Amino acid sequence: MKKILITSYDLEVGGVERSLINMLTHFDYNSYQVDLLLFSHTGDFIEYLPENVTLLKEHHKYATFRKSILEMVRDKQWLLSVPRLVAKGLAFLRGHLKRTSEPGYFQMQLMWRYSIPFLPKVTKEYDIAISYLWPHDFVAKKVKAKKKLAWIHTDYSSIDTHVKMDEKIWTHFDHIVAVSENCRSSFLTKYKGLSRNVVVVENILSPDFIQRMAIEKVENPMIEDQRFKMITVARLSYPKGIDQAIEAMKILKSKGYTELVWYVVGYGAIEAELKELIAQAQLEDCFILLGKQINPYPFIAAGNMYIQPSRYEGKAVTVSEAQILGKAVIVTNYSTARSQVSDGDDGIICELNVKDIASMIEKVYTDERTRHNLERNCRRKNYHNNEELIKLYKLFNEEEHVLKERKWEVI
Repeated sequence: MKKILITSYDLEVGGVERSLINMLTHFDYNSYQVDLLLFSHTGDFIEYLPENVTLLKEHHKYATFRKSILEMVRDKQWLLSVPRLVAKGLAFLRGHLKRTSEPGYFQMQLMWRYSIPFLPKVTKEYDIAISYLWPHDFVAKKVKAKKKLAWIHTDYSSIDTHVKMDEKIWTHFDHIVAVSENCRSSFLTKYKGLSRNVVVVENILSPDFIQRMAIEKVENPMIEDQRFKMITVARLSYPKGIDQAIEAMKILKSKGYTELVWYVVGYGAIEAELKELIAQAQLEDCFILLGKQINPYPFIAAGNMYIQPSRYEGKAVTVSEAQILGKAVIVTNYSTARSQVSDGDDGIICELNVKDIASMIEKVYTDERTRHNLERNCRRKNYHNNEELIKLYKLFNEEEHVLKERKWEVI
C-alpha cells in the first residue's frame, strides 16, 4: 500500500477546500494510505474529512501561515515574523513601482522563500507527496517523497508572480496538475518551459452529494423572498469580482428592475469594502451578503440564476455545482470560462466588464425561454467525473524510468 501525503493550508469554507474534500471522499483507500498535513487545523470542512484520512498533528510553526504578523509577534514567533515583514515590505514596493492591483501573490512567494529555512522538515518519508495549494515551497523543500505533485487551481496568466522564483520551485515536482485544460494553457503562457509535466485532472464532482445537501434545512432568507433571485457563491476577494457585481446591480436598478435581488454567499478580506460600496450605491435592499455558509447548496437551489462575476479562475467549482442543481448560469469571460460552460448551451459567457454583466443578466431575465433552455440542458447533462481519479492513480503508479526521461528544461 503506497503512502501519500497531502498538504494544504486549512479547511475553511472555499472552492479549493471543497474540491479537496470531494477528492478524499472518493479516494481508493484499499490501495493508498493517506496522511493530510494542514498548516492550521481550522475550518468548518474538517468535519467532512473521511475517517480513512489521517490528519497529522498541527505544528505551531506551520500554523503561523494562517496568522497575522501581529499575532505572530504576540506569540513570540520572532524568526518567522521577520521574513513576513520583509516580504510584505518588498511586495508593497514592487506593487507600487509596477502599479500591480494585487501584490499579495508576490508577497506569498517571498514569505515562503524567506521562511523555509526556519521550518522543520517532515520526518516521515512518503511514496507520493501532493502540494494542493500554491505556493508549493513546503513540499518542494521540506518533504521527502519518491514522487511529488503540485496542483494549480487558478489562471496564472492573470496574477503577478515572480516567474524565475516560481520556476525553481516547480522543478522539484514530477507532475504539475491543472484542474482544467484552459487552466493548463493559461499556466503555460507564463511558464512555457514546463509543458512536459503539466497534466489535467479536473476537480472531482459529486452530484448525488450536492443534490442531497441542497435539500437540507438551513436558515435561508431567500426562500421567503418573492423577487427574482440571483446567487453567487465566492470568497470576498478581488479576483472574484463582487465589486463588479455591485456595479452591475446598480445599473439594473437604475433601469427600473426593482424585482431583482442579488445574494452572495461567502466571506473574505474585502467584506467591509464591499459593504461600503453597497451602501454608496444604495443597494442594501437588493444586494445582500449572506456571509460564510458551511452548506451553500440550499442557497444555490433557492436562486433563479447563478452568476460568476470573476476576473480570473482556474475552474470555478461553484459554477459546476450550480449547473448540477439545474440553474441558468452566467459567467464572465475569464480565460478558463469555456472549460466549463458551453456558451448558449449550459450557460452564458459575457464580457468581463460591468456593462456586459448587467446587459446579459437583463437578457436572460427577460427571455424566459432562453433561461428555461439553459436550466433544462444542465439537468440533462451527466456531471459525474470519477474517471478523473483514474488519471491521478496512473500518475501515482507511473514507473520511475518514465519520470527519469522527463527532465525539467528550466533550472
